[in-house]
Amino acid sequence: MSPDNPAVPGPDGPENPAWEQMLRAMLGDGADEAIREMRARGFDPSAMAAASGLPTDPRMLEQAVAQIRRMLAASGDEPVNWRMAHDLARQQASLGGDPSLSPARSREVLEALSVAELWLDAVTDLPPSTGTPHAWSRAEWVEATLPTWRTLTEPVAGSLSAALVDALGSSLPEDAADALPGGLDPSLLLRQLGSAVFGMQVGQGAGTLAREAFGTTDIGLPLLDSPAPALVPANVDAFAEGLDAPREEVRLFLALREAAATRLFTHVPWLRAHLLATVEAYARGIRIDVDQLEEAVRSIDPTDAAALQAALSGGVFAPHTTPEQKAALERLETALALVEGWVDEVSAAAAIAHLPHTVALREMVRRRRAAGGPAEQTFANLVGLELRPRRLRDAAALWAQIARDAGPAGRDAVWDHPDLLPTTQDLDDPAGYGRRRAEAVDETAEVDRALAQILGEDPQEPPAG
Repeated sequence: MSPDNPAVPGPDGPENPAWEQMLRAMLGDGADEAIREMRARGFDPSAMAAASGLPTDPRMLEQAVAQIRRMLAASGDEPVNWRMAHDLARQQASLGGDPSLSPARSREVLEALSVAELWLDAVTDLPPSTGTPHAWSRAEWVEATLPTWRTLTEPVAGSLSAALVDALGSSLPEDAADALPGGLDPSLLLRQLGSAVFGMQVGQGAGTLAREAFGTTDIGLPLLDSPAPALVPANVDAFAEGLDAPREEVRLFLALREAAATRLFTHVPWLRAHLLATVEAYARGIRIDVDQLEEAVRSIDPTDAAALQAALSGGVFAPHTTPEQKAALERLETALALVEGWVDEVSAAAAIAHLPHTVALREMVRRRRAAGGPAEQTFANLVGLELRPRRLRDAAALWAQIARDAGPAGRDAVWDHPDLLPTTQDLDDPAGYGRRRAEAVDETAEVDRALAQILGEDPQEPPAG
C-alpha cells in the first residue's frame, strides 16, 4: 500500500476492494470495526464496487478516494456532490492531455467562427449572436457548461437518492448505527454515498463529453446560460483525423453548425427555457418502485458482485413512465429534432457554395449524432433521456420543404412562437405541412368570426378599445 495513504492501492493493484477503500476514506479509524460488523451481518461492502461505477485504474481510484475525503469535510444534503463532479470532470477532461490554447490556435477558431457568421447571413434572417465567441480547452468547456449539467441532473438524482435511502435504509438492522463511528446516522451515510456516486457519474459524464463535444450546442441542448459560439479545437482536430476533408474545411463546417445553433438560441428567447423545462418536467415525474428495489436487495447475495451489478442494471432503477412523462418526452424529442434539423439544413445551405466536402461532412455529423457516445449514455442513465435526435433527417426535410414553400424568411418565422412549431405529424408528412398550417389558420379565423358575431362586433372591423 501507499505509505502515505493506507486506502490507496499499491503499484501492483489494489490491496483492498475498491468499496472498502471508499468506506475507509469516509469512516477513518472506525472503518475496520464497521467493516467487521457489516460482514458479520452477511454484507460485504466490496460487492458494491461493481455497481457503483468506481474506477478500477489505481490512479483514478486514488483520486476518487481523495475526493470522498473532501466531500465529508464539507458534507451537505445535495443529491449530487458538485465539488466531486467538478473535480472529476476536470480530471476526465485532461486525460490524454489538455494544454492551454496558443494564441495561434485561438485565432484559427475565432476566424472560422467569424467566417461562418458571414456565410450564414446569406441563408438566414436570424442575426449573429451577441455573445463573445470563444476558443476553449476541454477544461474551459467543463467550467463553462457545468452549471447547466446541474439543472439537468439534480431533479432525477434527488428522486433516486430518496429511493435508495428508503430501500436500503429500511433494510438495515436497528443497531446499524452502533457499527458506525460516533453513532453516525446510517441514513446520512447512505445519502452521502448516493451524493458521491451521482457526483462521480455526472463528473465522469461531463468530463468524457468534454473530450467529444465540438462546442456548446452539438448535443441538442444549449449548455450556456447566455448563448455564445465556441469551439474546442482539440476535439475538432480529433474528428478531422482520418477524414478526406482538410482540417480547415472541417473546422469551418463545425463552426457553421455552432454559429447557426447559437443564432437560434439567441434570437428565439423562449427556446432554451422550453427545452430545459421539458427535461425537468420529465425528470421530476420519475418515480422509483421502492418495493421492486427492496425486493432486489433482499433476493440477491450481497457478496456476489456480478449478481448485484446485474440486479442494479436490470431495470430496478427504470422509471415507470406516466402519461404526462410520455407527453413531455414526445415534446422534447420533437423539439430536439426540430432544432437540430434546422441547424443541419441552414448550415449545409451556407456551406455548399464554399466547402467542397459539405455533403460528406453533413452525413458524418448526422451519423455521429445518431450513434451517440459514452458520455451521452451516462446522461441517459442519469436523467432517463437520450438526447440523440431520432428524427433529425425528417426534421431537416421538413425545414427544406418549408423553405421551398415560403422561402428562408418563412422558414425562420416558424420560430416566432412555440405554438407555431411543427408537430410529429409534420415530421411524418413534411409535404403536407403547408396545407395543414393553412387549414389551422382558416379554422382560427372562423373561430374569430364566430366570437365577433356573439359579441355583436363587425368581424371586418378591429374590436373597439
